[in-house]
Amino acid sequence: MKSKFLLFSLLICTAANAQNELNVIASKWLDHTDAQNSLYHYLADQAYLLLKQREEKVAAIQSLPDWKMRQDSIKITLENLVGPFPEKTPLNPKIVRSIDKGSFRVEHIIFESQPGFFVTSSLYLPAGLKKNSKYPVIIYCSGHTAEGYRSSVYQHVIMNLVSKGFIVFAFDPVGQGERLEYFDPKTGKSAVGGSTSEHSYPGAQAFLTGSSQAKYMVWDGVRAVDYLLTRKEVDPARIGITGRSGGGTQSAYIAAIDDRIYAAAPENYITNYTRLLQSIGPQDAEQNICHLIRSGLDHPDFLIVRAPKPAMMITTTGDMFSIQGAMETEAEVKRIYRAYGQENNFSRVEDNAAHASTLKNREALYAFFQKHLTNPGDPTDNETEPLTKEELQVTKTGQVSALPGSETVFSLNLKEAMRLNGKVNEERKTDGFSVIAVKMAKKLSGYREPEEVGKPIFTGRIVRDNYVIEKYFLSGEGNYIIPYLLFIPVDRSDKVMIYLHPEGKSAEASAGGEIEKYVSQGITVLAPDLPGAGEMGPGSLKGDAYFKGVSHNLWYASILIGRSITGILAGDVNRLAMVIKRGNENAEIIGFAIKEMVAVMIHAAAFSKYFNKIVLSENYTTYLSIVKEKFYDPKSVMTGVQGAIMAYDLPDLEASLAPGTIVNSVKP
Repeated sequence: MKSKFLLFSLLICTAANAQNELNVIASKWLDHTDAQNSLYHYLADQAYLLLKQREEKVAAIQSLPDWKMRQDSIKITLENLVGPFPEKTPLNPKIVRSIDKGSFRVEHIIFESQPGFFVTSSLYLPAGLKKNSKYPVIIYCSGHTAEGYRSSVYQHVIMNLVSKGFIVFAFDPVGQGERLEYFDPKTGKSAVGGSTSEHSYPGAQAFLTGSSQAKYMVWDGVRAVDYLLTRKEVDPARIGITGRSGGGTQSAYIAAIDDRIYAAAPENYITNYTRLLQSIGPQDAEQNICHLIRSGLDHPDFLIVRAPKPAMMITTTGDMFSIQGAMETEAEVKRIYRAYGQENNFSRVEDNAAHASTLKNREALYAFFQKHLTNPGDPTDNETEPLTKEELQVTKTGQVSALPGSETVFSLNLKEAMRLNGKVNEERKTDGFSVIAVKMAKKLSGYREPEEVGKPIFTGRIVRDNYVIEKYFLSGEGNYIIPYLLFIPVDRSDKVMIYLHPEGKSAEASAGGEIEKYVSQGITVLAPDLPGAGEMGPGSLKGDAYFKGVSHNLWYASILIGRSITGILAGDVNRLAMVIKRGNENAEIIGFAIKEMVAVMIHAAAFSKYFNKIVLSENYTTYLSIVKEKFYDPKSVMTGVQGAIMAYDLPDLEASLAPGTIVNSVKP
């Protein structure tokens, strides 16, 4: 037994040593000790530059007319980025049952924010409402809890507000409470993970379609306001909104989009993107609006656009959403309220706590709404008696998925994708579509043409039978490097293969590995670690959208700045091709890609004239195929391009390569 253990340990050590032998930088280059985080840092650095430009632009605003111009610009930009919204269709609201608790009544309601897109909700009505009078209402948005607004933390706030004379309307965010979209009846839970996963899993598909998870969730909120305005008890001039954490996100977005909301108090969310990217990074798909940073917007703009309507930021010093960013946002937003002469309409409350609801903050929330929704009273936070699970259930089964004709973000997005694909199919019939497809792919992917290529840095050589491996690194598009291995056969031809593997340069580089088979045919093979793989990844960021070893949060960072990981990597692949051509202008370049790297190779080849042939292995075929698959491989979206389905797909780029050769095989 002992000898078997020693043999096993020896094999592990041998494999590890072989892997280390193929490292290009390892611990030898102090300048690159954080190389694995290079991709995130590069994306963040681009964001910081855009955010700095925005900050300078806002700092230059001095007059109220200029502030109003800023507000008009924000409103138009937000509507363009989050929308276009669907048409307003019948809500078909149904009060499925009521519960009388003496001091208040709860009406459980199901309405349709879109046809078949059922929203479970509860309207809390204080006792003693007069028949012909109208009362203030507060929309309560839930944070990331499986229970939705049934969470004991949220119920405590809701019932305190009701006890102070407010009508409260709470609805389940999609993917939470009774609106799980991947509900597994065997486990009674989501098949894809927690609430953030319920948002990010379909949210990734929505990004490919040019839409977003935020669009669906904001529209639910807009339609919630529509429903409230049908209620005779509700005063249209006294509508407020609040929510904590993910509910803070929703309340900030909905209030920025819907002018009918008078007072807004987002909690434990508002910071600014500079501090967010410096600290925890982009969060789940719900919290990301496509191209927001590239379009010159930041968290303060969700409040600036509403001025001088009442707004309060509810914050905690130990929150995961940077308190420093919240303070900086407060200082910026104060300026527009001062310009309006309405300083008293804006405030920030702060307590010393983590990402949590606190007594001080709750009482500040109550006082804020009492003041601004003209409903004076005692803001003391009182003990409440929680409703039971049975009392809080809206649907008969506990999930809207059991309702006939129930839609999901996945199903609605698929319909939109098929509609868009139908339009593109018509365009595909026209002459010159391939040229247009390439042009659109460059634009949507954020591709940047490599203008100049630096000199590769040589770091070592490994000698093997009939070939050598030389180790280099090259400067990439940003302030990062691309380590690569160059496999040079003794009897080499003019054929050079760029070999892309999602696990990096070492994946098939061992003696007897796949790369050696090509080298034995006289082909020189260049195998790189593109940013995100091998010595260049995957990096420290996992985030709350982490699926099967890949962080969708990293992809979201690229979407915020109008780039894509594929566009950046395609540029780096073409840099490597330029290095090859510089060394041998007669080189016949073959591109080889496997799995997720297929999309990168197709883009790189379509955007340049360097490749004589590309070989694609284990291809997932199209972006549309990802959108059509309810349970897709989460790794595949990392090389997706936001909005691609509106304009092109991978076969269109392949068609543009004619008369070049594409081989769907593992052999050149």
